[in-house]
Amino acid sequence: MNTILIKAASIVNEGRIVVADVLIKAGFIEKIAPNIDEPADQEINAEGLHLFPGMIDDQVHFREPGLTDKADIFSESMAAVAGGITSFMEMPNTIPNTLTQELLADKYQIAAEMSLANYSFFMGASNTNIEEVLKTDPKNVCGIKVFMGSSTGNMLVDNETVLENIFKEAPMLVATHCEDEATIRANMALYKEKYGENITIDMHPLIRSAEACYISSSMAIELAKKHGTRLHILHISTGREVALFDNITPLKDKKITAEACIHHLWFDDKDYATKGNWIKWNPAVKTAEDKDAILKGVLDNYIDVIATDHAPHTIPEKEQSYLKAPSGGPLVQHALPALFEMYHQKKITLEKIAEKTAHNVATCFNIDKRGFIREGYWADLVLVNLNDPFKVTRQNVLYKCGWSPFEGQTFQAEVTHTFVSGNLAYQKGRFMTRENGKRLTFNR
Repeated sequence: MNTILIKAASIVNEGRIVVADVLIKAGFIEKIAPNIDEPADQEINAEGLHLFPGMIDDQVHFREPGLTDKADIFSESMAAVAGGITSFMEMPNTIPNTLTQELLADKYQIAAEMSLANYSFFMGASNTNIEEVLKTDPKNVCGIKVFMGSSTGNMLVDNETVLENIFKEAPMLVATHCEDEATIRANMALYKEKYGENITIDMHPLIRSAEACYISSSMAIELAKKHGTRLHILHISTGREVALFDNITPLKDKKITAEACIHHLWFDDKDYATKGNWIKWNPAVKTAEDKDAILKGVLDNYIDVIATDHAPHTIPEKEQSYLKAPSGGPLVQHALPALFEMYHQKKITLEKIAEKTAHNVATCFNIDKRGFIREGYWADLVLVNLNDPFKVTRQNVLYKCGWSPFEGQTFQAEVTHTFVSGNLAYQKGRFMTRENGKRLTFNR
């Protein structure tokens, strides 16, 4: 039986930081105590290091199957584990789109063979597959994904009757990408009339506008309230949307929840001048005021979780003109370091980082025995040195696409060890095991 003893870690968990030992046995946290004096197969001195619950990323695009020139489950799960992400939930806009139970099962099979991190996959909704959607098992699938605005992959659900039926009949959490398609198309037509093919990246947040986001998010919330749907709105990108959510109801009782992403907390529209298409996302990075309001929404509990929306594209694709370059970028390796940088900037506490990246994701999705540092829970853990600076370069990114929007950035904190389901998967730049992650299960 494999046992690991972590000694003298500063444990960041459930609103407190406490120095203690943690004993891992057979994949689970066996014991947490001030001093554990038991033999173990491996002992790790964590003095001066902080121990966090592994980040659970509820929104990634790992591009497999069908787009593996950009990324695959093995490469991106490696990058995630190196960045302290121990579990991910992957989106259905792969090729073919994940629109049948058979295609969903295929992705789970790939992950079982290839993923270093724990995994779950969203079932995709379209204008024509409601019967397949309703077959989804809430106990072993994270949710149903609905694109209420078009993005990479052409999965737009714009049939009002279909939307109504999904919200009415869905047996589980519905996660939505909210941008109003009619507003975006009208904006694009105006800008094309004025600039032709010479539209530039700084116009992206004006085309995929704050108004487009607000209209669509409002509509999703209206539908959810009408039908009692368990709704989770992804990647909030405007300050105005924050006010749509509730910070009074305890998270475990909320029917409508929201997610913020790293890029909307870090970048703003001034960064287009230097970063260009490398920070082209849908929804768009918007103003500094929006960025600040989203962070405030996170801190004040209007926004419940922090994720990445990791969505790689190749360097040649991103180097095209604005109109041709796809939206999305790789983030899983540097999401936690970016949040720790925000901690150093006194924008967020360590306890809040643990809450928004792990505790709340587990609560939001009803994940079984993960997201907290508790005896009897899976040992999904991350050791961090908060004072070990490193600079992001193309040479040290692990993404298959070979680049990062954080290139040139020096982060003060670095992940030193990542434990996935009790296995030491990563230690100081090296991957320690070929043991795969496990499928997430849900208490629903």
